[in-house]
Amino acid sequence: MQTAPPARPAPVPATPSAPERPQPPATLLNAVQALGGAFRGQVGISVRDIDEGWTVAWGGDSARPQQSVSKLWVAIAVMAAVDAGKLSLDDAITVRRSDLTLFHQPIRAKVGAAGHRTTIGELLRGAMTHSDNTCNDVLLWRVGGPIAVRRLLRDKGIEGVTFGPGERLLQARTAGLEWRDEWAGGWGFLQARAKLSEPVRRRALDRYLAAPYDGASANGITLGLSLLAQGKLLSARSTASLLALMRQSRTGPLRLRSGLRPGWTLAHKTGTGQELGSLATGYNDVGLIVAPDGHRYAVAVLIASTREPIPVRMRLMGDVTRALVAAHD
Repeated sequence: MQTAPPARPAPVPATPSAPERPQPPATLLNAVQALGGAFRGQVGISVRDIDEGWTVAWGGDSARPQQSVSKLWVAIAVMAAVDAGKLSLDDAITVRRSDLTLFHQPIRAKVGAAGHRTTIGELLRGAMTHSDNTCNDVLLWRVGGPIAVRRLLRDKGIEGVTFGPGERLLQARTAGLEWRDEWAGGWGFLQARAKLSEPVRRRALDRYLAAPYDGASANGITLGLSLLAQGKLLSARSTASLLALMRQSRTGPLRLRSGLRPGWTLAHKTGTGQELGSLATGYNDVGLIVAPDGHRYAVAVLIASTREPIPVRMRLMGDVTRALVAAHD
């Protein structure tokens, strides 16, 4: 009796292989590693390709002081409130002497005994193009204070970024002081800080650098910038308005911007912290760099601490941009 041959198993359809994820250029990877490794100081570098999705970093996940880079998150909170109909850039607001902060605040000259009448939009312009601390702090409290900004960061999925207590408390704690309202305007703070001994200031600064009250990672910041550029944080109109302000920034012309070639653009925010002797802290620049062909990159260079002079710090930032431009071309 003849037996039937065993049935052949049904062919299993081939599983389509996942598309290869774009990889960063080796030249850029090597350049960022070399720049980060050679710099004498604590630095975080992140370059994120917004259109292809890859990231190149050096020390990219460590929290470092943001200083005025954090004005970016306040600006996003303001524009989110505009999108929600809670604010208008044309809303009038009076800045009073009690609102004054410390360090860089050009608006101080305009604030007389009766205050200075302005608008939300003008305060935003001052904060983003001139890094005015008072403009930023007034906006911060108008949108609900640090708690509101932290909630926005969490709700929008911007991981690796925290937000500090506001300019006055941040700078006072960093110096080893507790803020007093009578210091509004800055001179009282500077006088009180000058009376502190070097060991007191050193301990306070060391605490800050070990766990920055306004800490963020370079990768976290480029994530936030990427989400902003992709229109995932704000409406198209608000995104365009904010990026336009960032392109008009007058601060840090020799930081990231110094490495651009003709046809490339930068929308950015700088940050600069306090110094103690030869030690500089929180020397930063972050932004969106766009190539002539429209390709977009988010870049962050955060120098937490260094004893290198300003030209060396600026050169590092320009070199990161130069490496990106060369790799793209």
